[in-house]
Amino acid sequence: MPASLFISDLHLSASRPDITQRFADFLRQHASQAHALYILGDLFEFWPGDDILDSDPFSQHICTTLKQLAQAGTRIFVMHGNRDLLLGERFCTAAAATLLDDPCRVELGGKSICLSHGDVLCTDDVEYQAFRRQVHSPAFQAMFLQKPLAERIAMIEGMRRRSEQAQQGKSPEIMDVNAAAVEAFFRQHGCTLLIHGHTHRPAQHELTIDGAVVQRWVLPDWYTTGGGLAFAAGRWQLLNYRTEP
Repeated sequence: MPASLFISDLHLSASRPDITQRFADFLRQHASQAHALYILGDLFEFWPGDDILDSDPFSQHICTTLKQLAQAGTRIFVMHGNRDLLLGERFCTAAAATLLDDPCRVELGGKSICLSHGDVLCTDDVEYQAFRRQVHSPAFQAMFLQKPLAERIAMIEGMRRRSEQAQQGKSPEIMDVNAAAVEAFFRQHGCTLLIHGHTHRPAQHELTIDGAVVQRWVLPDWYTTGGGLAFAAGRWQLLNYRTEP
């Protein structure tokens, strides 16, 4: 039975050809055999707007590669991350992908599965959550997209530098999910399985909420190994794509 695959936090960039090659190998070796590929945010290191496709060969190449995968029969679903929040309709057309809400639900193996990028669960990082609310504002996005592309890219570079500096003063626990936020998520959405990325802490967590056992799968990032989660023949498996033949 063809698998459904879940990945996130690739942070693709022309400056990281090793990760781009790893992604190409993954598409050829794994995703080409899959029924569906779900990309749960941060496919790109940054995305200043769909008009980057007018001039950036790297972005064009990634879209073309995904479209070829879709044309070969793999359905592609993409969710916004905190780095590529401005992926829009033009990107989806170029990549032959369907944009998902965050969170969203899918049915697999007779179960209702919740998908999310995961940053909304990191509520201990108060500074980040304030920034997240700002950039998710339609008014902010409209204002930002009115600026010239070069100015947008420069602004993003500045925000990235400030974010990296801020993270140096934060403990890993602050940047991880909050336990109460996770429990509230399960109660609100009524699911028994949640898949997300963002934290770069791949693991399978099992917890009991209101007497029910639920699972939370955290997807790997692609800075070090690259990997994801596969569902096939009724089984879930966390995979490392770098070390597989």
